[in-house]
Amino acid sequence: MGHELVAEVWRNGFAESEHHGSVVALGPSGEPELLVGQPAQVAFPRSTNKPFQALAMLRNGLELDDELLALACGSHSGEDFHVAGALRILEGAGLDEGALQCTPDLPIGEQAREAHLRAGRGRAPKYMNCSGKHAAMLATCVVNDWPTGSYLDPAHPLQLAIRETLEEVAGERVGAQGVDGCGAPLLGISLVGLARAFARLTTSDGRHERRVAHAMSTYPEWVAGTGRDVTRLVRALPGAVAKDGAEGVYAVGLPTGEAVVCKIADGSSRARALVVVAALRRLGVDAPAELAAVPVLGHGRTVGAIRPAGALAG
Repeated sequence: MGHELVAEVWRNGFAESEHHGSVVALGPSGEPELLVGQPAQVAFPRSTNKPFQALAMLRNGLELDDELLALACGSHSGEDFHVAGALRILEGAGLDEGALQCTPDLPIGEQAREAHLRAGRGRAPKYMNCSGKHAAMLATCVVNDWPTGSYLDPAHPLQLAIRETLEEVAGERVGAQGVDGCGAPLLGISLVGLARAFARLTTSDGRHERRVAHAMSTYPEWVAGTGRDVTRLVRALPGAVAKDGAEGVYAVGLPTGEAVVCKIADGSSRARALVVVAALRRLGVDAPAELAAVPVLGHGRTVGAIRPAGALAG
């Protein structure tokens, strides 16, 4: 697929593993200033599509407070406030958790999952990291008197509205379609188109775009969770919007117009944040040093690091 070396795993001075991928970094003008690999190829953005799914929902009458809107854009850790927030969205629409059709799951946050299991709880849709998005989808259906039982059908009015919105903000047609891990339709675009969409989200004068960007940048704990790299990155870059996705996808947009998107070819999540930070630094953005390298542990001690490589090195 034309991916290039983007990160190396060093253990005790030995280069142990490599990650390849594709990266695009747009400057303030919206033009690419860094292209690594094949970012013009169609890829599945996975959960980095969520801000644009939420944008489509706002355009179709969804009304949520900022915290709950951030949750609708997020892949939450499954902390208590996340689960309670998803249920609040449903309650506001006159629904209960039985309406959720996302995959039953455990919390993805390590601490939240351990507490969940210690309490003797099992898998359920409300704990799934996409439950905020699914609750918002259902609420949008209620507002428009659309059927709720088929809200995941690609031909449903909600999903058609999401497709139209994504194509508009990305500036290109959807190039592939599948089923996401949560059961929702998954729309493929290029990494360049995804970067354009994030840049538009953070710079647009559109009322709904501004609401999504404000919610995500103000409440990153609701987008991700306590201690997550998305939360730390947004807290370090005021006004930024960041979103992670499965299979090694990560996207960031800044209020000054820059945007960075990466896709790690092997689907690993461990290198994606540091690759994005390295690309932001290439744009002259003072991204947090704490995310510029991931520690490699040996017997509980730091014995090395995962570092940017190839065109991103240094």
